[in-house]
Amino acid sequence: MTEAISPDLKIEPFGSHHNRAGFSCGVESLDRYFKTQANQDVKRKINGVFVLVDPLEPAKVLGYYTLCATALAQGDVPVTARKHVPRYPLVSATLVGRLAVAGHLQRQGLGALLLADAVKRAYASASSIGSS
Repeated sequence: MTEAISPDLKIEPFGSHHNRAGFSCGVESLDRYFKTQANQDVKRKINGVFVLVDPLEPAKVLGYYTLCATALAQGDVPVTARKHVPRYPLVSATLVGRLAVAGHLQRQGLGALLLADAVKRAYASASSIGSS
């Protein structure tokens, strides 16, 4: 049985008021990361963690993703994109490191919503942090 999804969902930075213990996507490594490591990564500024919530239940996490800065070797950049990036040995990029949706809400398009938000945030920050 699937839960009704509110049209007013929002994606916001992870905070201490979000219920980590109540989240489960069914993938042990993603669940463990969110429950035990996400808060530390945010505090240490290692990853940006963003959560999907319903404003009517703002502490209940419906999904999450992480963003962090990374670098790719020039040879790892797809050929079609190489003409758009500088010819440095390493090309800066933004990595979507993890992405998960609560198990009872999967297959309803929320993963696509999270990914679209991640790409939007990465693009918006590219001009200030130099990411491709």
